[in-house]
Amino acid sequence: MLSDPIADMLTRIRNATRVHKESVDIPASKFKEQLAQLLVREGYVASCERTRDEGMKFDVLRVTLKYGVKREQVIKHIERISRPGRRAYVSHENLPRIQKGLGLAVVSTSHGLLADRDARKQGIGGEVICVLW
Repeated sequence: MLSDPIADMLTRIRNATRVHKESVDIPASKFKEQLAQLLVREGYVASCERTRDEGMKFDVLRVTLKYGVKREQVIKHIERISRPGRRAYVSHENLPRIQKGLGLAVVSTSHGLLADRDARKQGIGGEVICVLW
């Protein structure tokens, strides 16, 4: 049993990009699926689909990773901010700017998961899940 499944998801993506894997399978949940869909919208991963292979008892998210023209990593850094032992909540005025606006902070709000710039535009804060660039 995992104490932090979101950190496990981020670690799987980080490890897979470092060894240039085509895709990575992650045990599925609604929250992880929303997070993966946000990464697809923001252009950090190519695609995400929820599947169940033969003989499996649970669904998996198959995240297809994205690389540059010369196979350079699109995700250079990915880090969990809010953890089960220490939650990180911020107001919309204090939302972090990652790499001077070139990176992404994923914020869990009352309107669902949003990128930091979208949450700032809407004027809502929330829990900072992770940052990446």
